[in-house]
Amino acid sequence: MTDKQMKIVQAAVEIFSEKGFAGSSTSEIAQKAGVAEGTIFRHYKTKKELLLSIVAPIMTKLIAPFAAKDFMKVLDADYPKVEDFLRAILINRLEFARKNLPILKIFLHEIPFHPELREQFKATAAKLVLERANKVVRHFQAEGQLIEMPTATSVRLIVTSIIGFILTRFLMLPDAEWDEAQEIEHTIHFILHGLSPREP
Repeated sequence: MTDKQMKIVQAAVEIFSEKGFAGSSTSEIAQKAGVAEGTIFRHYKTKKELLLSIVAPIMTKLIAPFAAKDFMKVLDADYPKVEDFLRAILINRLEFARKNLPILKIFLHEIPFHPELREQFKATAAKLVLERANKVVRHFQAEGQLIEMPTATSVRLIVTSIIGFILTRFLMLPDAEWDEAQEIEHTIHFILHGLSPREP
């Protein structure tokens, strides 16, 4: 990217994350970036193209985190217990969300309204996430550490618990008093045991 493109993208990230795509204008993005509005349209044909240029590069790391180098290390490490694996995932994704919160907010705001983002999400998740996640779940099922259940169902339940944690932590209740370490342990316990008391 040129220096001007970087300024435009940074300004767009701030404004899109604050106001949403529909509530933002290219004129205020240009003003924040310190460029003429025409400069935006020299680099991006439409406001939507600007949005996609911001979200698309981070899609793989954010929604299909198995493509990120740091997460590959987490995924490919050898964990004797499933709770160790879940803990490593939670910590890694929490840190990623903390560092990329404005773009995460843009993605969550805009994916319901832009079919391109949904299609990219499905393609990326299917190719990069599900294949690896299924493999890990099958491994722990074979070892008797996870119950026998359709692999896709197990992955969905694990992923939704983790995403729910991240959304609550950073978007829904960001100012609540959090004992993050304790909440990680509660989330792991919930994934593995649910809310019912164990039968004697």
